[in-house]
Amino acid sequence: MKPVFQSLLPTPIGIVRIQANKDAITRIDFIDDGEHSAYAENDVTLQARAQLKDYFEGTCQAFDLPLAPQGTEFQQACWQALVKIPYGETRYYAEQAQLIQRPSAVRAVGAANGANPISIVVPCHRVIGKSGQLTGYAGGLERKAWLLAHERDAGV
Repeated sequence: MKPVFQSLLPTPIGIVRIQANKDAITRIDFIDDGEHSAYAENDVTLQARAQLKDYFEGTCQAFDLPLAPQGTEFQQACWQALVKIPYGETRYYAEQAQLIQRPSAVRAVGAANGANPISIVVPCHRVIGKSGQLTGYAGGLERKAWLLAHERDAGV
């Protein structure tokens, strides 16, 4: 088993856990207080922590981090489409399906977004329902709404 390194970052919307192997980020998610285990940090988790801190302070609009999310080829395509959504903008699931040249795979795109292991940096929170409704977010819809408002306000 590859070693896991971890950093934690308290944010206005909860604790963000950053996990990495020795070379790249493998997971970023929200955790409950007390849900974390003791792991050593490394340069990768510390770099991600610093960039995420800047993001939450409104001074970082793009991330420059090595990423290694684990998923199927379809999920990987969906996640690559997510990173192309500009800061402060949103897309519909149908638009994301078009981007990966799978226009009939709207529900599968939603499922792939739900399986995204690298929250915020791979911005699945920027995808909304065609009606404009906030739909699905592993971190909770309240956090999704906060992230979208934060980007909208900080991008001004």
